[in-house]
Amino acid sequence: MVIAKNRLVALKYRLTDEKGNILNEGHESIAYLHGEYGHIFPALEKELEGKKEGDVFRITLSPQEAFGQYQEDLVVTEALSELPEDIFVGMEVDGYMEESPEDILIYTVTHIDSDHAVLDANHPFAGVTLTFEGSIEEIQEISEQAIQEIIEHHP
Repeated sequence: MVIAKNRLVALKYRLTDEKGNILNEGHESIAYLHGEYGHIFPALEKELEGKKEGDVFRITLSPQEAFGQYQEDLVVTEALSELPEDIFVGMEVDGYMEESPEDILIYTVTHIDSDHAVLDANHPFAGVTLTFEGSIEEIQEISEQAIQEIIEHHP
């Protein structure tokens, strides 16, 4: 069986940056519904199309093909008085940009001083060229009902 639309695919992969630093060792398998549902990066999905169980893959994605460019406007400094008392570096905090309060962003606290904290809503891999390499572990045909359930729970 090969990877095609509406098949459930399990794969193992390792993720490295452009310098070869390992960003994710890939000890755990991931599964996704193949078919342009936005569950994985489109360029990676295209690379996997037609592969079969046991096949290996390697693809390098530009920041635009992966997590996007790093955006300075997603970094904000907030007064500690406006943040939870138990704040710490690495903590994730919900927030929004003034110009679009309906769009919730997840900020990571990157720095704390005596009065302020720096919050960054960029993905940790934003602006990074990424290489995915791994193998196809399993491909399954699934029912139309299972497909719909996956689409509903992972839009």
